[in-house]
Formats: sequence, C-alpha cells, structure tokens
Amino acid sequence: MIQVKQSEQSTLLLTPSSPTDVCENWFSADFWHQQNKVYAQKTGRASTWFFEHHGLKAVIRHYWRGGLVGKIVTDQYFNLGLKKSRVYQEFALLAHLSEQGFNVPKPIAAQFIPSGLIYRGDIITQAIEGAQSVLDILQSRSLTQIEIEQVAHGIAKFHNEGVFHADLNINNILFDHQGEVYLIDFDRGQLKTPAHDWQHANMTRLQRSFNKQQAKHPVFYWQHSDWQTLHSHYLCAIKKA
Repeated sequence: MIQVKQSEQSTLLLTPSSPTDVCENWFSADFWHQQNKVYAQKTGRASTWFFEHHGLKAVIRHYWRGGLVGKIVTDQYFNLGLKKSRVYQEFALLAHLSEQGFNVPKPIAAQFIPSGLIYRGDIITQAIEGAQSVLDILQSRSLTQIEIEQVAHGIAKFHNEGVFHADLNINNILFDHQGEVYLIDFDRGQLKTPAHDWQHANMTRLQRSFNKQQAKHPVFYWQHSDWQTLHSHYLCAIKKA
C-alpha cells in the first residue's frame, strides 16, 4: 500500500515500512554529504548517491530524460497527474514486486515535484548489499556457468510473471553478496500479459547490451558462446505463452 504525504514543495510517496523521518531533505545529496553519510557515488548518464542513515543503506536516483529530448529538457516531464507520473508508477511497481518476493530494490520513498505543466522527481531505494553489476564483473573476470544460468533463470522468473523491464541491460542486472541475481531501475517498467513478442524484444535488447559493452571495453570477459548458454537456459526456464 502506497502512502501519499503532502510536503511543502512536493508530494512524497512512502510505504508502511518507510522510516518515519523521511522528508524532502532526504532527496538531496548535499543533505547527506553535510552529515558525512554518503559512502559511495555512481556516475554515468545520471549520478546516483549511496547513503547510510541509522543502519539503513539507501540509494538516491533523480529522474533524467534520455536520448535527444534529454539534451533539451534534461529532467522535466509533462505533468498528467501524480498517478500517471513515472515516479509514482515505478514506486508502485517496485512496492508490488517487493511484496511478491521478487529480487528488486526495496522502495523507501519517492518525490513528485509539480511545477505547472511539468514535474520532476526522485526515488530512494534500499541498497543491495555487496552489489556488483554484470558489467562490473565482466570487466574483471568471466561469469561462471552457474552465474550465467542464474542470470537466465532470474530474467525468466520476471518474464513468466509478466514483468517487463524497459531497459534490460547488463548494468541493471546485479549479483548481491550472496550471489543472488537482482534487477534494478524499473523506470517505465510494466506488468503485462506474458507474450513471446515483448519477451523476445527484451532479450534482444539485453544481447545488444553485451555486444555494445564488449565493443566499448578493451578488456571484457564475454564471448558469443556465453550468450548462447544464457539464452538456452532462459528458453528452458520460460513458460510458453
């Protein structure tokens, strides 16, 4: 159940298990820096900050536009109301998936900031302990056959339940400290009726991600036979729609 809390400048989204002291300041990296609570930062197209507060390790992510549009309006989205915002929809999806036992980041809070016809937003999720992305791993070593199978079965579990990930790439597939596979970044994710077309398109996108990173990095421990193994395990695990 999502709780909606009206703040001075924004609308906050919470779950029943969210910390009681969540406020607008939580979405500011500077706020946590001033308290020396930021313990990591991940840079890229959009930076994310990791902070620890009373034993909670969490991640702040701002919503940034991608592609050509993102070069013009950066972080502004057309405001069609709270429940139609990407902020609300991702937070609600993560809350549902977390409740259903899927390996996704547990949602902590989100912020919807309306300004006339546009809005901006942020989301805070619980950090995944000891997380390493598939991209990070492949720059230092090969995946084991067991790890490849785990990735394949992990994706198949989501697909079998109709969970569509809009940006399935190797930076959004993580292993935690116990070797469990997680998917992160469910912006524009959806619950759909399981069907071959979108599932196949999702896997094709993932294959492009492997190929793109292999061409980009001079040291990258991945080969075509690894993809064949992953895809074979995926096909064995996927239910026929």
